Amino acid sequence: MKFNKKANLIKLIHVAKTKLGLDDDVYRDILKSTTGKDSSKELNLAQLDAVLDRLKQLGFSVEPKNKDDFKNLASDSQSKLIRHLWIQLHESGQVKSGTEKSLAKFVENRVGVSALQFLSTQHADMVINHLRQWCKRCGIKRITLEA
Repeated sequence: MKFNKKANLIKLIHVAKTKLGLDDDVYRDILKSTTGKDSSKELNLAQLDAVLDRLKQLGFSVEPKNKDDFKNLASDSQSKLIRHLWIQLHESGQVKSGTEKSLAKFVENRVGVSALQFLSTQHADMVINHLRQWCKRCGIKRITLEA
C-alpha cells in the first residue's frame, strides 16, 4: 500500500477548510497569500505543509476519529528516548541535522508516521530499536535516557 502524502495533505487541507467554515474565496485567498497559487493541486509538499500550518494558526486541529485511537500511542518516555537517541547520533556526527523536522522525516521514512505524538507503541519500539542499533554500530556507548 503506497503512502501518498500529497493526496493526504490535500484531503486534510479540505477538511480544515470545512471545519473552519471557510468559503471558497477566503480559502483561495489563504492559498494565494501563503503560496502564490490558488489551487491545492498545484502545490508541492512544502507548500501544502505551509498551507496546513496557516490553517492551524487559524484554529484547525487534527482530531482522531475515535478516542480509542489514543490508547495504543507511544508513551511520552518512548518519544523522549527517540529524541535523545537522535541527538546523540547528531552530536557524534552520524546525523547531519539534530532538528525535530529531520527526526520527523527519518521516522516517516521508517514507519510512515511523521509526528512522534501519533506513533503507535509498536512503531515507537521499532524506531527505538533501529536508533539503538545505529548507535551501537557507531560506538556510542551511552544510549539510555538519563532522568
